[in-house]
Amino acid sequence: MKKTVFSFGLALSLIACSNNASVDYALVTGKIDNLEAKEVTLIKSDQSFKKEITIESNGVFADTIKAASGLYELIIGKNRTNIYLDKGNVINLTADAKAFNSSLDIFGKGAETTNYILFKNKKEAALKTKDRAVYKLEEPDFKVKFKQIENDLNTRLDTTQGITPDFKTLEKRNLNYEYLNELERYAGGYHRQWARKKGYKPSEEFLAELEGVDLDNAVDFYFSSAYREMVNRHYTKQINVLHREDSLEYGLRGVTVYATVPNQLIRNELISKKAEYDIYQTVDFQEFYRIFMNASTNEENNAKITKIYNDFMRVNKGQPSPKFINYEKHSGGTLSLDDLKGKYIYIDVWATWCGPCIKELPDLQRIEKDYHGKNITFLSISVDISKDHDKWKDMVVDKKLGGIQILADKDFNSQFILDYNIKSIPRFILIDPNGVIVSQNAPKPSDPELINLFNELNI
Repeated sequence: MKKTVFSFGLALSLIACSNNASVDYALVTGKIDNLEAKEVTLIKSDQSFKKEITIESNGVFADTIKAASGLYELIIGKNRTNIYLDKGNVINLTADAKAFNSSLDIFGKGAETTNYILFKNKKEAALKTKDRAVYKLEEPDFKVKFKQIENDLNTRLDTTQGITPDFKTLEKRNLNYEYLNELERYAGGYHRQWARKKGYKPSEEFLAELEGVDLDNAVDFYFSSAYREMVNRHYTKQINVLHREDSLEYGLRGVTVYATVPNQLIRNELISKKAEYDIYQTVDFQEFYRIFMNASTNEENNAKITKIYNDFMRVNKGQPSPKFINYEKHSGGTLSLDDLKGKYIYIDVWATWCGPCIKELPDLQRIEKDYHGKNITFLSISVDISKDHDKWKDMVVDKKLGGIQILADKDFNSQFILDYNIKSIPRFILIDPNGVIVSQNAPKPSDPELINLFNELNI
C-alpha cells in the first residue's frame, strides 16, 4: 500500500526534525480503507492510558500522545495491533479493514520497534497453536523450542537498524524472562493439562535456570509482562502457604505478604490492586488498613483505600445500623428494619444466582431451627435484579427457606447494600436488639465461630 502523506504532514516534519529531548509526545497517524468505525482506541498495555481518536470520513486519523513510553494496543474496528511509542516517534499506519493483517503497514520515525514487536508476535503465535501442542512436548524438546525463539529474536534485535539502545537492553532482558516464564508455566500446570499427565512433576534440573533470578527490579516489572507474571507467581505462592496453614484471616493474607515486597514501587502496585478487592472480604479491616498504610507510599492509592476504610468505620461494631424501608416480603406486604427491633437480627445478603450463597443455605436452615424461639431473628435479603423476581419467589418455596425473606428494592444499588459496602455475596451481618451493629461482616452459618459469637451474646 502506498505510504500516503496526510494533511498532518507539516507537523510530522516538524517532529521528525526536532530534538527528541524537547518533544514530550509521540504522533500517531493512520489511514484505514473500508473502515466503518468512527474512532480508534489507543490503550497502554498496563491500562494506565486510554484515548479515543476520531476518524475522518476518508479513514484518516491523527493525534498527539502525551504518555509514558511503552507498548500500546490500537483497536481499529474489529481489528487490533500493537504499536510501541516513545517521545518523538512519528508512527504512520495504513491498512484495509477488510484484510487488515495482510495489508497492515507501519512506518515512520521510531516504527522499527513496532515492526520488531509485530514480527515477534507472529513468531510466538506460530509456536502457540490452538491445541497448545508445544506444551505437550517433553522437557528437553520444550526447552529447545523456546530457547530458539529467544535466540532468533535476539538476532532480530541486533540486526534491525533504528531500534534505540535503551529498548534493546530492556527487550533482551525481557526475552530471557519470557523464556523463564514459559518454563514456569510448563512446570506449574501447562504440561500437566495439555499433555494430560495428572501425575507430572518437573525434574530437578528443568527449573534450574530460575535460581537466583532477581524479582525486585521495578524497571523490568513495568516493562516486561513476563517478569510481572513471575513476580506475581512468586508472591501468590507465599499467600497460598498462609492459606494452607490457615494461620491468618483470608482477607489479611494478601496485604500481609505484599507488605514484605522489598521494592517500594512493586510493593505499591501489588498491594493496591490486592487491597481494592480484599478489604471488602476482611473482618478485621482496621488491621488491614494499618498494614496497608504502613506498606504503601502511593498517595492516590492510599486515598482510595482510606475512603473505603472510612466507609467501613461508619458501619463498624457499635455504630447504629443503616436502615431499609418497605422492602418486599416474600410472605406478603413490606418490611422495614425498625420493625425488627427488640431482638438480635442475623442478616444473610444473598441471591438466587450465587453459588456460595446456596451452599450456606443448609447450615443457615439448621441454625434457624436450633435458635427458633430465642432472642434472634433470621433475615434474608435477596439482591436479585427485578427480572429474577419470580425466580426468587420460587426458590424460597422450593428450598423451604425459613426466617424472614425479603427483596432489596434496587439489588446491589439499594441504599442499605451500599451503606454496608457490600461488593460480593454472601455477606452476613449481626445487629443487636437496639439496632446497633455487632458485626458488619459476621461469621457465615457454616463457620463454628458463629455459634461461639451467639454464646458470647447469650442468645
